[in-house]
Amino acid sequence: MTGFYAELIGTMVLIVFGSGVVAGNLLIKSKSFNMGWVGITIAWALGVTLGVYVVAGASDAHLNPAVTLAFAMIGAFPWAEVPAYIAGQMIGAMLGAVLVYLVYSNHWKLTESQGDKLGIFATGPADRNYTANFITEIIGTFMLTFGLLSIGANELSSGFNPIVVGLLILAIGLSLGGPTGYAINPARDLGPRIAHAILPIAGKGDSDWGYAWIPVVGPIVGGIAGAYFYDSVYASHSVVGLIIFIVIVGALVFVTKSSDQTA
Repeated sequence: MTGFYAELIGTMVLIVFGSGVVAGNLLIKSKSFNMGWVGITIAWALGVTLGVYVVAGASDAHLNPAVTLAFAMIGAFPWAEVPAYIAGQMIGAMLGAVLVYLVYSNHWKLTESQGDKLGIFATGPADRNYTANFITEIIGTFMLTFGLLSIGANELSSGFNPIVVGLLILAIGLSLGGPTGYAINPARDLGPRIAHAILPIAGKGDSDWGYAWIPVVGPIVGGIAGAYFYDSVYASHSVVGLIIFIVIVGALVFVTKSSDQTA
């Protein structure tokens, strides 16, 4: 199995379980209706875990363009394989979303809320402030790539790594997911959002393309930042890197404050 097919299948599995739990939580007359945020984050974490288990023997099981790009930026992944990985991730995310649509085919017409229907496929902010939402996605994905590289540096029992990765996703969801729904993955958001736009979902409304850049660009920026932090500060013990990191964090605080004052 090539990297393209492995990333396609793994990302599809991730979306089937992740978007599936959101559908069960939001669609009327689902037996899991209103299960709540904790149930959603647990299922997303399990979706990542199972997606990694399915394809870890065939690829590096990134399942996320932000991870693929971040690892390539620090030399931990070959650039030649980046296009195939990202293409597989995007197609897999769209296919996973289509499968969720089919599973809940009888429930779309029963649910009136257009926002809930979109929320099954794509993320959206709890409070729409593009600056704050963008920073949230940066920090969440920073913790993802930093966490993945840190986990990889440990000697774990054979086959245990995907479980620890799933726990990382669970922690990010429970701790940092509240403001934006923690996309932390451009394919996870953009692929299903495209599926939402083209599928014949009853009463679906628009796909909120005005917000769509945030869960794409934010994770890419945060993922690369987390990888560089691990590589230059944590692994290399660089004082210069640490100073740069502190300056960037200070700049984000300033930007956030300025955004609050102009809102």
